[in-house]
Amino acid sequence: MASVEILSPHAGSGSSGGPGRSSRSLKREVGLIGLTWASVGSIIGSGWLYGAQKAVVVAGPAAIVSWIIGAVAITLLALVHAELGGMFPVAGGTARYPHYVFGGFAGMSFGWFSWLQAATVAPIEVEAMIGYAGYFSWAKSWQNPDGTLTHTGFLVALALLAVFVLVNFLGVKTLARVNTSATWWKIFIPLLAIFVISAGHFEVSNFTSHGFAPFGAKGMLAAISTSGIIFALLGFEQAIQLAGESRNPERDIPRAVLGSVAVGAGIYLLLQLSYIGALPGSTFVHGWANLAYKGIDGPWAGLASIVSLGWLALILRADAIISPGGTGLIYTASTSRISYGMARNGLVPQLFARSNKRGVPWFGLLVSLGIGVLCFLPFPSWQRLVGFITSASVLMYAGAPLAFGALRKRLPEAERPYRLPLGDVIAPLSFAVAGLIIYWSGWDTLRWLAGFTAVGYALLGGYAWYAHATRKPYAPRMQFKSALWLPVYLLGLGLISWQGGFGQGAQGHIGLWWDMALVAAFSLAIYYWAINTALPAEEIQANVATVEVVDEGGH
Repeated sequence: MASVEILSPHAGSGSSGGPGRSSRSLKREVGLIGLTWASVGSIIGSGWLYGAQKAVVVAGPAAIVSWIIGAVAITLLALVHAELGGMFPVAGGTARYPHYVFGGFAGMSFGWFSWLQAATVAPIEVEAMIGYAGYFSWAKSWQNPDGTLTHTGFLVALALLAVFVLVNFLGVKTLARVNTSATWWKIFIPLLAIFVISAGHFEVSNFTSHGFAPFGAKGMLAAISTSGIIFALLGFEQAIQLAGESRNPERDIPRAVLGSVAVGAGIYLLLQLSYIGALPGSTFVHGWANLAYKGIDGPWAGLASIVSLGWLALILRADAIISPGGTGLIYTASTSRISYGMARNGLVPQLFARSNKRGVPWFGLLVSLGIGVLCFLPFPSWQRLVGFITSASVLMYAGAPLAFGALRKRLPEAERPYRLPLGDVIAPLSFAVAGLIIYWSGWDTLRWLAGFTAVGYALLGGYAWYAHATRKPYAPRMQFKSALWLPVYLLGLGLISWQGGFGQGAQGHIGLWWDMALVAAFSLAIYYWAINTALPAEEIQANVATVEVVDEGGH
């Protein structure tokens, strides 16, 4: 096959030509440290405050294995994203790769998954901040006993989301500086907790006294999706979402993506080991499912208190504001960059692509604030939000292995600043793993996700129809033929989940292990169907050239 040269998505400078061009463009002001810390700062958020406790309740000490499986899964997906991020250093990248390769319908679908994932993380971080603050008398009125927000708590949550938006309005350089400072703190505090608590309180017998895996393989696997493990490890893609503002994206994007995963996974595994080893035996005397101690609503701060480390407990409660706050800041930025990218692809109104004099897509920020507020309504607690966001996140990530495989097949000679070794093996494997993570989140969660997916198709499909009906020059080419596998994939996963054994309402007609084998086989069939029906090389090139051109910010 003749090779096709891909137009550099950030070539040139200025802001001329093309659909929906703004008089201003994003500014390339972020270096390697800023990109890496954007990802690390997103990974180390509320997940570290709750993840270890939630995981051990679901899986027992075998939660350690759950974290290892989760880290391997995320690493596989990150490796694929590293190659794509180097090839296409554009804002909102995860929403755009499927569009290049499979056309507008796939781009619309994965763009919605990406945006939905990013828009709902900031509310999760706010829930974590309010949950830990409930320890103090002045904040007890913010939550009801069942974890839902009171009227006062809702106003506080709204104010916190507004702060995230205001900081983002100051520009990406200010955002990177604020996040870098916060991230140093966010790394230091978990490491301090690990060292101080483990140094004086670590019982090896805790790992076996009530059984290493008291809930079996099912509990161990369910913990990956439902207890916050995958959610905690999410965030490596933030470097990719900010790629349109990177000074040297070809070199820095792969390094930032892979480096952030290594840092985050290492810290979380140490946290889980330390948490299990430090728990007094009296806290799980009735079994891991009934883990209980004073202050467990703030798991790490409560643990520090019961092992007589009151000074550390106070630091951890302060960190419960800084860590989730930093992550909320970055995901608020990410939400606006994804909608910016979708506007460049012609999938949403061009108002989302307009930026202010600081290079900030301002309308996307305001919309993210409104959607964030709505998230407090159907999912009023941290853990309920986490199960949903994990599925949306992995659906978003699942588009990258497909785009990767299709580009390797259609454009094998295209320039790749980072070329993934064994990519033809890792890509289908990572797509199968993504399907398993979605399945493990459970039927009850997937029902919610199906509803939100329908809403997305109604909104974005309606806009695409309007753009074509009014002959807008940026109306997207839907190219349905190359994306016929997508509805089959979504419906098939839903059907297997309904008949499987994970989550409330699942029928349990497919036994454990058989269900996972079915998901893996089904995912691989979809993978090879997708890459073999992807757009021809010339159409991929045309998609890249049409929606990117020169306005991503010049050097």
